[in-house]
Amino acid sequence: MEILSANNPRVKQWVQLLQKKGRDRQGKFLAEGVHLVQEAIRSGFPIECIVYNKEHGWPNEIKKPGNLECIAVSPAVLKKCTDAKTPQPVFAVMPKLEWQRPHVTDGLFIAVDSIQDPGNLGTIIRSADAAASDGVWIQSGSADIYNPKTVRASMGSLFHVPVIEENLPERFTALQQESKTKIVGTLLEAKKTCYDFDFTGPCCIVIGSEGSGISEQVKKSLTDTVKIPMPGQAESLNAAMAASVLLFEAMRQRRYAKQ
Repeated sequence: MEILSANNPRVKQWVQLLQKKGRDRQGKFLAEGVHLVQEAIRSGFPIECIVYNKEHGWPNEIKKPGNLECIAVSPAVLKKCTDAKTPQPVFAVMPKLEWQRPHVTDGLFIAVDSIQDPGNLGTIIRSADAAASDGVWIQSGSADIYNPKTVRASMGSLFHVPVIEENLPERFTALQQESKTKIVGTLLEAKKTCYDFDFTGPCCIVIGSEGSGISEQVKKSLTDTVKIPMPGQAESLNAAMAASVLLFEAMRQRRYAKQ
């Protein structure tokens, strides 16, 4: 199938997916670029269709799936439908992912409280995947999980680790009731560093927003606080970097400290 006009009705639907209200209304999102399309196919999640540049042909890096609708479009259509500054040669249209809430008695989770930058959110999801986290909880009102920048920054990890929007205080109460999970937040005034804290056992790391940190409502649910030592001159780390430091220290303790 080919679509060459940017005024085609399906193209108009795809363009709407660049905005949150369009994604919410249609219940779909875009995965842009060769790597994300590869990961979308590999993940086994449903894909509505794959759209590619007619002039360049089907990307050699992707094995063309015989069971999916693949649509060749003009460069003008691709430019209109993609969020990246340099239009991607291919994108997938997908329904929003339906993750089941993970129930892991000895799990490592990360919770994100009101992060506003979609790039930071996507990077946190990527780090959570790399550190073998069991799930990512997103406080309602944070950056949209399916924002194109979030999806790109996740580099496909969005398809690997459960990412679920939650009311964090309610989720923390449930986690403590289920498995006495440690709810660990980062605070500058914390007494312990992340290298002194025991991240083994059921644990959820909490990362606050870029500007104001962890909200007062979420702070009340914390069972422990830590700080990241910074002997250099930088005053702070961005949210994604802080999350990565804590996740990898937790992973080190849980997997390698006893070896």
